[in-house]
Amino acid sequence: MVNLTKIYTRTGDDGTTGLGDFSRTSKTDPRLAAYADTNEANATIGVAVAAERSGSGGGELGEDALASLTRVQNDLFDVGADLCLPLKPSYEHPPLRVHSEWIDELEADCDRFNADLPKLRSFILPGGTVTATHLHVATTTVRRAERSAWHALQTYGDGDDGGVNPLTAKYLNRLSDLLFIMARYANRHAGDVLWQPGGGRDAE
Repeated sequence: MVNLTKIYTRTGDDGTTGLGDFSRTSKTDPRLAAYADTNEANATIGVAVAAERSGSGGGELGEDALASLTRVQNDLFDVGADLCLPLKPSYEHPPLRVHSEWIDELEADCDRFNADLPKLRSFILPGGTVTATHLHVATTTVRRAERSAWHALQTYGDGDDGGVNPLTAKYLNRLSDLLFIMARYANRHAGDVLWQPGGGRDAE
């Protein structure tokens, strides 16, 4: 049960923050950067979902895709919870960890939403509908979160002596693929905005 009665605590005013095991670490710790970037990624997906539900996003996604994105937003809180709790041999209470089945769900969504999209024969530009553009932004943000997760893994390893669950990084990797597909899916009627080498300038 989460019970937040007071938002500010002043405990981070010395440049440190608390991890899930109640230890303190620097706010520049790679582990903290990983779950902070994951939180930002969640917010960017929320913007896309809000735009679509408000009717300002272009109305291209549909309830099936929105349900998948809402599931992903919940998952990302769990990814952050996993990243903030160092691995150890045993716990008093079972911790929330990312599982391989979650990655399987992302891959199934990738296959499902990509199935009827036209084959890519060019790189595409972030654009098209408002929702698609927000999802392109979310794609890049998730990719940054993934890089941060790999950095934390390189720093702490994946052992039970304070390491990081590698499935967090793998989840974020697969999620960036899904969001790219979702951006194309949101543009499936409007069409992708294709990259033009040289900016489309006429050859001299």
